[in-house]
Amino acid sequence: MMPERTIDPRCRECLTNNIRRLFNRHDVPEKTRKEIEKHLDQLVESGRIRTTPEIQREVSRLFRQLTGVEDPYREEKATSNSMARKLYQEWTSKVKTSPDPFDLALRLSIAGNIMDYGAGSRFDVHHTIEQVLQARFAIDHSRLLQENLAGAKHILYLGDNAGEIYFDRLLIEVIRPEYITYAVRGGYALNDATLEDAQEAGIHSIARVIPNGFDAPSTVLEQCSDEFLEVYGKADLIISKGQGNLEGLIYEKDPRIFFLLMVKCEVMAEMTGVEKGSFVVFNRSLK
Repeated sequence: MMPERTIDPRCRECLTNNIRRLFNRHDVPEKTRKEIEKHLDQLVESGRIRTTPEIQREVSRLFRQLTGVEDPYREEKATSNSMARKLYQEWTSKVKTSPDPFDLALRLSIAGNIMDYGAGSRFDVHHTIEQVLQARFAIDHSRLLQENLAGAKHILYLGDNAGEIYFDRLLIEVIRPEYITYAVRGGYALNDATLEDAQEAGIHSIARVIPNGFDAPSTVLEQCSDEFLEVYGKADLIISKGQGNLEGLIYEKDPRIFFLLMVKCEVMAEMTGVEKGSFVVFNRSLK
């Protein structure tokens, strides 16, 4: 039984740590720091915002407004895309010649989920790839995913982070890209992928790419654009990458959604009923 939507106190600490890292990286004046942290505290305490990504959105908007920094994670995103591009080139032939291309591409797509500056300031994608290739998934609904993909004509794939999208491309190429719409964020949100990142990764050349119309590190349906909601409504199957998308959609109880992610914090571990560090392919109809 999933809990009702509330902001876990541990999320407040994570939000504070994230914004303080940005303060240091962009040399933000003390007065501005205090104003942004006060705003964060007020948002959490008000109880009017139901998910952590939505609070992150409001804090990020104020940060951009007060500092004039349009894309605070631009350098991290560029580094992630460059690193992932090389890994994509390295693994493309391996996926094609694998005895089970779907399983390998799926695992690599989940490994790419480690490229997340919202969950921390450091990660080791090479180590995570080694882990995921040997791992037994803590929740493994991958065969049901593969079976349902076979008959799906309208597949919606919800992207997450820059860099990670190159790993998503490996999986998209194994599925059927002509049936896939790939959705990215509608604006700058942490190091999450935007249309620019998807184009850099070449996803637009193999599948339809759209923004979700929401500049938060999540998919919250009541905040998304009409264009996105039309695609969402018509989808036979939805692949949702990452913790942010899970937090935004888990309470929808939609059997079409398969959540693919690495569980990177205790809050998400408790929400999914697995240990932190686990790899998950999760469909609520089987939970």
